[in-house]
This record gives sequence, C-alpha cells and structure tokens, in this order.
Amino acid sequence: MNIVVIGTGYVGLVSGTCFSEMGNKVTCVDIDTTKIENLNKGIIPIYEPGLEPMVVKNTTNKNLFFTTNLASALQNAEVVFIAVGTPMGDDGSADLQYVLAVAKSIGQAITKKMVIVDKSTVPIGTADKVTATIQKELDKRDLKVEFEVVSNPEFLKEGAAINDFMKPDRVVIGAESDYAIEKMKQLYAPFSMSHERFIVMDVRSAEMTKYAANAMLATKISFMNEIANICEKVGADANQVRIGIGSDSRIGYNFIYPGCGYGGSCFPKDVKALKKIASEYDYHAKLITSVEEVNDAQKLVIAHKIIKRFGEDLHGKTFGIWGLAFKPGTDDMREAPAIYIVKELVKRGAKIQAYDPKAMQEAQEFYLKDVNQVIYVDSKYQALQQADAMILLTEWKEFRSPDFEEIKKLLNNPVIFDGRNQYNMFNLADKGFEYYQIGRAER
Repeated sequence: MNIVVIGTGYVGLVSGTCFSEMGNKVTCVDIDTTKIENLNKGIIPIYEPGLEPMVVKNTTNKNLFFTTNLASALQNAEVVFIAVGTPMGDDGSADLQYVLAVAKSIGQAITKKMVIVDKSTVPIGTADKVTATIQKELDKRDLKVEFEVVSNPEFLKEGAAINDFMKPDRVVIGAESDYAIEKMKQLYAPFSMSHERFIVMDVRSAEMTKYAANAMLATKISFMNEIANICEKVGADANQVRIGIGSDSRIGYNFIYPGCGYGGSCFPKDVKALKKIASEYDYHAKLITSVEEVNDAQKLVIAHKIIKRFGEDLHGKTFGIWGLAFKPGTDDMREAPAIYIVKELVKRGAKIQAYDPKAMQEAQEFYLKDVNQVIYVDSKYQALQQADAMILLTEWKEFRSPDFEEIKKLLNNPVIFDGRNQYNMFNLADKGFEYYQIGRAER
C-alpha cells in the first residue's frame, strides 16, 4: 500500500518506519529541511531502541522515503497519516494549529480518493475540524474528491515503541464508512492477526480512548505515590504494599511502582488536555485534577528529603545524579522529575554532577541549559566523585546493580536518595549507607 506520513517526530517516524518494514511504500513528509536531509543520510533525530537500523534498512530497500514535498507525496497515496505535534497551550489544551495547517495543505493538494488518519493525540471533535478544513480548500478549488478522516490513536511506549507497533495490544480505529474500515484492516492485518485486537468504533470514541488510556495509567501512578506517602507517615513499606495489592488480578503490578512522579510527552500533556476538555463541557474532572496535583508534588519529594537531611542552605554541597530522562530507554526529558529536582537543589546553592546514558545533550541544550551549577560527566561513577550524596532518578539498566563499595569510596558521605526504589532489596543500611527511598520512613 502507498502511505504518506506527515510529521517525522516520534510518532510519525516510528509509524512510518514500521509500516515500511511490512513492505508498504511509505513517504514521510516534514517541513524541516535539515531533518529530512539527515534522515535521508540515516541520521535519526530521536533515540529509540531499534529504530535507526530499521530506518536504514528500509530506505536502502526503497520502501521508506523522506521528502519536504507534500503535493508530490500525495499523488499516489491511498492512506495519509497526520502525525504532527499537538503541543500543550497555556491553558492546558492541545494546540491544533499544526494539525489544521496540514489539513489545509492536504485540501490544497489531493486529487484522488483517500483515507486521512489522525495519528496525533487530538481533542475530541478534531476529525470534524480536519474534515471541514480539507473540504473548505477543495471548495476553493471547485473540486469534488472523496475522502474520509479516521481516528487511529497511537499507544507507543518510549523505549519500546518498535515492539509496541509491530506487536500491538490493540489497534483502535474510529471510522464511519465500510471503505475506510476495510482500508485500515488491510493496512494493519500484518500487525494484528487477531480480530479481537482490531477494534472499530465511532470517531469521537476513538479520540477519547487515547486520553482515557493515558489518564488511567497516570491515575495508577499517582494513586501508588499517594499510598507511598501515607506509608511513610504510618511506618509501612510501600514496596511490600505494592506486592500485596498487585497480586490481585483486578489491579495487577503494572504502573504501581512508587517513585518521583511521571513525566514525558504523553501523560502530563494528556491529563491536562482531558481536564481542559471536561471544563469546556462544564464538567469539573475532580479525579483527573487530583492525579495531576499529586504528580506535581511527587516530583519534589526526593528534593524535600535531601533538604531535610542536609538543610535549607546547600551551598558547598555537591550531589551526584544518576539519570535525567523521564524513563529509561529514551533521551526524552519532557516534564522529567530530574528537571524539577535539579532546579530545586541548585537554587539553594547546590552543585550537581549528572550522568545519563542518553539524555545529557537534551539537558544541556534545552531543559537545563540555563542552570549553571550542573556538570555533565562521562560515567556514573564519575558523577559521584567527592559528592555528598547520590541521587537515582532514572532506572537505566546500568544503574540497577552497581558496585556499592565503589560508591561508598567515591562519596563524601555514604548517602543514597533513591527516587525509583531500585535498591530497596540490597539492605544498604547493613552496608553502612543512609538510604532514603519513596514510601518508607528512613530507618
């Protein structure tokens, strides 16, 4: 099938590449000339395990193409995916300017029947706006072309996106016509052989499904963090409580790990957007609002533990940080707890020595570029040299089973603040450490 994917960000690039892997002819379109030039050279703008070799392989095999020329790309297209960004506006709503700009460009260029797919995470009712925008441009051209706008939300986890796309839990399609549904079935057949995983619904329900899914997962995280905070007060251990409730099949273990809060490009943005959508329909989403409030506070729990231990004035103190990305397997630092913790410590006079396997460039160039008291180092142990404490904020594999004797030698004080509860099974108190974690009072 001939496919066009508009937008070569995280969702667009992964989707286009995976479609090409199944033998489709995929053209990815972007207005960023430099990005397209780099992609044609095999230079990938994001870090995602397995993505780069798949891009190189399919460009070599002539299944995957990159261009800035949308009109040319649309000439033979059967299905067109809109996968541009929907950044969060000042009021928490999803900004549709890029989606609607693409819709306008499609309306100015299409000449044949096609299915147009909203792949970006968009507010309920966006398909109607995209349809109206395309039709307006066709009317200006005095041209009658059949098209249908379909909703096909993505459910990709950063760090596991290739596997998620190639072996999906479900494929959700919001469509009105048999033609569009059949076209999407044909496209996704190689990925989802089970009929139960191909779920068809109306367009607005599909648009809502993405927000509901992310809000549910964010709710589980905030719920467990709230329980963890209560555990600290009453003398319980949140890690043991997690095992106790996770064994209930109705609850399960996924997304109930105590920690320093969720971040990334999806959960924070989608929770805010869903809250905004509800308010536009005169509904106050109390639970969703609380989920966000708990998470905002949770990002500073580790910072508060450090301040309690070392005092409000942190001048002369140095902290070694392991992990900057919001989760392992990605270089994404959007809304990462590390941003808030580093800034909270630095404004009190602390110096930071930071190491992350993938996210340090992001930190230096974007998220912490204006924070002067941060030094970026080449290894996890270098970050601990002459530091007053170690802080774990991202659970990368290389951090999971470190040499604690080496850590003790490097630190000025044998103190560890564990924002991901990775080391609670190591009996660090017996090894001579002060060990601070989420959901358990210091002992």
